[in-house]
Parts: sequence; C-alpha cells; structure tokens
Amino acid sequence: MKKDIHPTYFKNAKITCACGKVYEIGSTREEMQVELCAACHPFYTGKQKIIDTARRVEKFQERATKVTTAKTGKKTKKAKRVAQKTAKRTEKEKAEA
Repeated sequence: MKKDIHPTYFKNAKITCACGKVYEIGSTREEMQVELCAACHPFYTGKQKIIDTARRVEKFQERATKVTTAKTGKKTKKAKRVAQKTAKRTEKEKAEA
C-alpha cells in the first residue's frame, strides 16, 4: 500500500445527536453532528414523529381513508347511476307539476 494517502483515524471520535446523546466510535472525522440516532429514531423507539410543514402527511392519510371507505365495483356504480336517474326524474316531475 502507498504511504501517506490514507486519512487519519480517530479511535475516540465523538458523534453528537440532536437529542443530546453522545457516542464515541472510531472514525476518520473527529466530531460529527447527526439528527437521528438509535435513542430517538422512530424505528427503534416505536414512537411516530412526523415533521410536516406542508400538511402532506395529513392529506395522504385523508386520501387513504377515502379509498378504504369507498366501495368500488359494478354493482355500486350501477346503483349510483340509478340513484342519479331517479333524482333527475323526480326533478322533472316536480317542474312539470
């Protein structure tokens, strides 16, 4: 191997999380700042933390509930068309009377 081409290795590098937890591991950087760690990541904690500034998650959840509650199929579509036709007929009958 060539000499003097590898970065320096720090055996006790400090990694600081946004939650305040500090880890010491080996790395080529002496200090690092991270946003998530094993102590605060939702996958490991089981808690759901959603940072949503544009309401995207809420909109998705609303669409997902609409899809699960709405029934689709030939029978439901036919029933809907029949209901619309009868509503139009009753409007015409009221207008003629």
